[in-house]
Amino acid sequence: MAAKNRAKGTGAARKKRRGDRFASWMFLTPTLIFLGITALLPLLYSVYLSFFKLKLNLPNADPEFIGLGNYIQMFTDSTLRTSAGNTLLFAVVSVALEVIIGLFVAMALCSDKMWARICTSVFLIPMIMAPVAVGTLWRMMLDSSTGIVNYLLGFLGVPSITWLSSPKTAMISVILVNVWQLVPWVAIICAAGLKALPADCLEAATVDGATNGQIFRKIILPMISPVLTVVVMLRFVDAFKVFDTVYVMTNGGPGSSTEMLPNYIYKQGLRFFNAGYSASLAIVFVVVMTVVTVAFLRLRDKMEENL
Repeated sequence: MAAKNRAKGTGAARKKRRGDRFASWMFLTPTLIFLGITALLPLLYSVYLSFFKLKLNLPNADPEFIGLGNYIQMFTDSTLRTSAGNTLLFAVVSVALEVIIGLFVAMALCSDKMWARICTSVFLIPMIMAPVAVGTLWRMMLDSSTGIVNYLLGFLGVPSITWLSSPKTAMISVILVNVWQLVPWVAIICAAGLKALPADCLEAATVDGATNGQIFRKIILPMISPVLTVVVMLRFVDAFKVFDTVYVMTNGGPGSSTEMLPNYIYKQGLRFFNAGYSASLAIVFVVVMTVVTVAFLRLRDKMEENL
């Protein structure tokens, strides 16, 4: 009798698991169909188009199959090398500044008191602004003749600076604007990680006579390293995709000093109408970003194991 009841219970559990699995797939199916139509099909078509030479401004022209010609062209494209270098520089410098500043801001705002909540709310304003609005705002503020930044610097005796029209300062300007906008995001994520730290470890270190610097280096930093890895990964990938702000502020200029990869891909496809080459650039970009993401995820797993 007991064996019969156990068998009946096992059968009911299996039936319930099958029902739960079926219900899960029923809920996921509309989303999977939507993503397949809006993401997978365009990606597959881009892969197909990358093997052809197609000019969008010639409506009656047939696509010309050139195999790997578009991919081979990348090795001799000097503008592509410049834009890739600019994007890498932008990503590394901006993410490094955002993580360093954001972590210290998070430590300052890691409190449940009213003043910390008010400061956090005010601090989030740059992050919730649209990138186009941010680019337009800072383009006006950094204008060499009418911008408020040069106007304020004039009170200190600093001569007018051509922030966006000089190759020496244009990249610095777009990096600082990106840092200004996204430090709040990094700070919020880091603050959540800091609040999740076990208080007994910090209290024990304080009782043992550890200084604040030692507590930060030996306890806090290692324990939130997985969170920081995820933050760096998300910001690094997002920095490589920057388009709106840079497009509005400089459009890749002056010259090609702030030409980023997304902006270059856009120009190839929608300004020079070279659809095949633009598709091949986009495919390589997606592959590189996928490899970078996988590397960051493996690094995070190793950090969690060591922790």
